[in-house]
Amino acid sequence: MSMIPKKIYIMLLLAGAMAFTACDDTEDGSYTAPITQYERIAGTWVLNSITQVDETTSKTMDLTSAFDFSTFVIHLNCDEKGNPTTFSIDGSAPTLLPTTGTWKLQNPFVNTDGSSAVIVLNDKVNLTVTGLPGTKKVLEYKFTRRQNGKAFVSYVYNLNQLATE
Repeated sequence: MSMIPKKIYIMLLLAGAMAFTACDDTEDGSYTAPITQYERIAGTWVLNSITQVDETTSKTMDLTSAFDFSTFVIHLNCDEKGNPTTFSIDGSAPTLLPTTGTWKLQNPFVNTDGSSAVIVLNDKVNLTVTGLPGTKKVLEYKFTRRQNGKAFVSYVYNLNQLATE
């Protein structure tokens, strides 16, 4: 200790003590899980409109008032932690999608490559999200039918979120 001046020795001790106190847990509150897209997509959605798209000619046809599509309602349920659980479809519209089962997103976060989110029903039916709810509670997704890997018809669902109580 005789080689190191007393003041420098004390400063080194204080710096070392401060370094160890910096390893404490932060005091800015408890851990919060990252925000996922489930918070925006989960809920009960009522059909606003449905459009059929011929993928070979790009011609469209409004099906909203045809075949009882106006009765279409989809419930995308989550548990208390915000994780997706089950879905169900109500109404007397033609059955284009499974009517019950499980759902999830291919990626629960925003895709970093700018690609659309995809809702997956029963681990096999993909719905490409073409419009996410924001200030307006509107969800839009596209269900595409394929033959031999080639798209031939799509259905674009435009839905309004049912107000929660």
